[in-house]
Amino acid sequence: MNLVRRIRTGATAVIARIALIGADPMDDDERRFRKSLLVVIAVLILPIAAIWGTLYLALGTPAGLFAYLYFGVSVAAVLIFARTRDAETFLRMELVAILLAPTLSTALVGGFVASGGVGLWGIMAPLGALVFRGWRSGLLWFAGFLGVFLLSGLAGEVYGGLSELPEWFQSVMIALNISVGGTMVFTLLAVFAKQREEALSALRVEQAKSETLLLNILPRSIAEKLKDSTDTIADQFTSASILFGDVVDFTPWSERRPPTEVVGMLDHLFSHFDALVERYDLEKIKTIGDCYMVAAGVPTPRPDHARALVLMALDMLEAMRSSDEVGHLGLELRIGINSGPVVAGVIGRKRFLYDLWGDAVNTASRMESQGTPGRIQITRATYDLLDDEFESESRGRIEVKGKGEMEIWHVLGRRPSGTPAGEREPEHL
Repeated sequence: MNLVRRIRTGATAVIARIALIGADPMDDDERRFRKSLLVVIAVLILPIAAIWGTLYLALGTPAGLFAYLYFGVSVAAVLIFARTRDAETFLRMELVAILLAPTLSTALVGGFVASGGVGLWGIMAPLGALVFRGWRSGLLWFAGFLGVFLLSGLAGEVYGGLSELPEWFQSVMIALNISVGGTMVFTLLAVFAKQREEALSALRVEQAKSETLLLNILPRSIAEKLKDSTDTIADQFTSASILFGDVVDFTPWSERRPPTEVVGMLDHLFSHFDALVERYDLEKIKTIGDCYMVAAGVPTPRPDHARALVLMALDMLEAMRSSDEVGHLGLELRIGINSGPVVAGVIGRKRFLYDLWGDAVNTASRMESQGTPGRIQITRATYDLLDDEFESESRGRIEVKGKGEMEIWHVLGRRPSGTPAGEREPEHL
């Protein structure tokens, strides 16, 4: 067993050394693999050609000279390639040699059967072109193979060979040429199939990456629309809720810290908010500096959009106070929520963005900017959509920039289970 293992290891090392012939450090992985494969196949055929030529010459047929001619051309091609690294010239020399040497010898031996089917080796040329150059080149070489193979075989059948080979030798050669040649053909096709599978696998991986990247930018339904059509994507939603959350005094805090700490903090904080978005099946719209914007009811309408955003807002505030989450950062949030009709769509063609527009969005932003640190400030529009699940505190009517006086509430939290809700505040006339 040790001897077998040493022989196997030695053979592997030899093949690895052969594969390095003509290697170029500038080649990418695919090109390096193709070159190595071509060299290994060319070298593996050399002993077969030598045996083939020796047998023919020993039995008195000059067709063996074609085998030695192929041997010489192939060795020269390998040496030239090792020196010049010119893969195209190497491939061309190998294809011409393997196409002509076995097929032309068919005419000298006496036809298809009398030659033992040696001309079948010529099929390696179009298969090699198919693997290393593509289907168009493979098709041209296949047409050339058919022409040379048939003409040489017919010439041998009509005019006879220069010498007659024993019938047993013809049978042996047919068996060898089909089995050994078939093995080489199968190897090339297997490599071709493997390359195709790897290419498809790589394509699927890239598509998955692109899909993931797209879904990190756009909602799934919008991403599907964008892939199916180049038309402008714009939708009107009659009822949705928008939340803005802003880090209080972030600018002076960030000025006292290095950039890596600032970005790291925001990444940590917003990643936690992203998890909340997933938990409540909401839609993160964007971050603007230290401000986090999320919406409910877009792009998929839902009747509980206001409730879902308030639940997330409560969790956001809870996280800021919890040492297990992001409370150790020592920061506070202002959160504003508003509800109403919005327009949603995708803008731009480069670094595109799914965004919302409308008075409801502007008002939600005002709720945040004019809010109280550590509080969730909501408008009458959102308050009216909430049931008695939440405790709220009225701030009365306050002046809101660009909107005039508005009724404002602070959401204090969820009402304890079993606690009487009491009467909701009457609407102001």
